[in-house]
Amino acid sequence: MSLQLYNDMSAGKESFEPLEPGAVSFYVCGPTVYDYFHIGNARPFIVFDVLRRYLEFNGLKVNFVQNFTDVDDKMIQRAHQLGITVPELAERFIEAYYEDADALGIRRATHNPRATQEIPAIIAIIEKLIDRGHAYEAGGDIYFEVSTFQNYGKLSKQNLEDLDSGARVEVDERKRHPLDFALWKAQKPGEPAWESPWSMGRPGWHIECSAMATRYLGETIDIHGGGSDLIFPHHENEVAQSECAHGRTFARFWIHNGYVMLDREKMSKSLGNFFTVREVRAKYSTPVIRLFMLSAHYRSPINFSEETLEQAKSAYERLRNGWAEISYALEARPCDVVPCERDDGLREAIKDAMELFVESMDDDFNTAGAIGAIFDIIRATNSSLGRQGGIDYETVEEAANFLRSVDDIMGILQIDSMERSRESETDEIDTLIKERNEARARKDFARSDEIRKSLSDRGIILEDTPQGTRWKKAEA
Repeated sequence: MSLQLYNDMSAGKESFEPLEPGAVSFYVCGPTVYDYFHIGNARPFIVFDVLRRYLEFNGLKVNFVQNFTDVDDKMIQRAHQLGITVPELAERFIEAYYEDADALGIRRATHNPRATQEIPAIIAIIEKLIDRGHAYEAGGDIYFEVSTFQNYGKLSKQNLEDLDSGARVEVDERKRHPLDFALWKAQKPGEPAWESPWSMGRPGWHIECSAMATRYLGETIDIHGGGSDLIFPHHENEVAQSECAHGRTFARFWIHNGYVMLDREKMSKSLGNFFTVREVRAKYSTPVIRLFMLSAHYRSPINFSEETLEQAKSAYERLRNGWAEISYALEARPCDVVPCERDDGLREAIKDAMELFVESMDDDFNTAGAIGAIFDIIRATNSSLGRQGGIDYETVEEAANFLRSVDDIMGILQIDSMERSRESETDEIDTLIKERNEARARKDFARSDEIRKSLSDRGIILEDTPQGTRWKKAEA
């Protein structure tokens, strides 16, 4: 395997080989389930879904863990607003997450642990940190003491002295250092709580991921992923507490995707400038959303707008219609009527596209280049179908198989879903085409034109060929 991945810990590309031959341990930070997830959240879910698929494509068994944070300050506040319990809120939005993620073609994780179901594992790590002098108690709360970890700041590339207690870092006079962070929070009135050696309380945000990653993947994992906004303080704190608890490297590769921007500003719920996936799905199909997300390199920011979504929609229609042409040709396959001649140009194009796809994905997961390879093979195959002298159906079948295999990784064509959808409307359209052809045969051109127009209004284009009338979807 020649996969090169950019590692945020080393700030450079490195050759990826799993710690255990043939198996990959992969942890990705999941949602805090107090609301529907927005289109900015969808980017890491889609990006890491495709990276996981590519690893599996390379014959690796991937143990993929994505957590649910199902208790925190936001959840407590939202549950209070809605007049329901925190567990009821969590159930509602975990179910909503699965519904939206399934619709986006995001495969289920090997494990989706919930923080509230991992309390014993969380307490065990906190006890280790206390025993080793890295954590202290303050009024029933437990804090990690950042000054005890010499390499604090190594992921975010900052010195402890230069860091300040900014976003998502709690300020408390009981802390020994402003950047010390809560591992355990003593219960406040009306809050859910669990028993611990120190107080009735609940875990801090950062310790949840360390505990769940360790429990399901081990003390050292291959890949830890998430959005760029998590590098500091969340992932920095995960590194500190995990390596202090276990005395070894926590994650070998740290991979972070770039922001989704809205009007050149990071999209986030805290800023109020976001669209939920549900809102976007109401207007755009899920392959369009996936194509949009994967059309730029995962580490680059990507601008969300109606214009960029429309561009993705248009690109998807070109891919879909290209596949329809290939599918139609293979269904017709009139080799007994037209000699099937070898098409060396198409064979070479398939070889080049395969190489481009693998080279792109191996080069720090360059999905934009990989999508280019898909367009290349669609164009080359459709060109071959239109050439004089007969069609090399054997090679067209090779192209179709290549597209199926890469779509199983990228999920932007969703060929199986497309074919099911096409089958469901084919009977009706074929009936109308038959009626139109019969009208033309009896020179009833008014009825023939009426049927063509009705289909055109539905976005169906008819093409009259020597082999008969066929149809395709109009491009956006």
